[in-house]
Amino acid sequence: MKRFLLVDDEINVLNALQRILRQRLGDIDVKVETCSDPVEALARIGEMSFDLVISDQRMPMMTGVEFLKAVRKIQPDAVRLMLSAYSEFSAVVNAVNEAEVFRYIAKPWQPEDLEQVIRLALARREQILEDKRLADEMRVQRGAMSAQELEAKRLEDEEPGITKVNWGPDGSVHLE
Repeated sequence: MKRFLLVDDEINVLNALQRILRQRLGDIDVKVETCSDPVEALARIGEMSFDLVISDQRMPMMTGVEFLKAVRKIQPDAVRLMLSAYSEFSAVVNAVNEAEVFRYIAKPWQPEDLEQVIRLALARREQILEDKRLADEMRVQRGAMSAQELEAKRLEDEEPGITKVNWGPDGSVHLE
């Protein structure tokens, strides 16, 4: 199953995106989560792994570039897309350079164009994961990484934070 996170302060945009994804990506098993608050979205990204994150550029609490830069730090393998009704060249350049945004989608979008960009983004995600898998296999073969380290890395990629336990001095687990 693929996991998408859609972030926009306009609920109507989130609903439209969800509707298009249901209609155009029916052949892909997708779980879509939406968030109108980028701070809450970042908290969710710390809890769950996403294949694709789509963010608006103009939001009240932070820009899409700021949000997607933070996403990149938390989940570098998630493919990032940016939406904007504004054609600000500097915002697009910053998105690509600072947040490594895969594509910029102008509002209003055409459903077939959005579908094509998302399918390309998913193909990019698969390529990223395959490249990492092959590199990790090489590290294990060369002895630079143990099989246990590889498994811990796989678990962390699948469920961020699962391998980082906050232990108390008495051996108890401290929950945040």
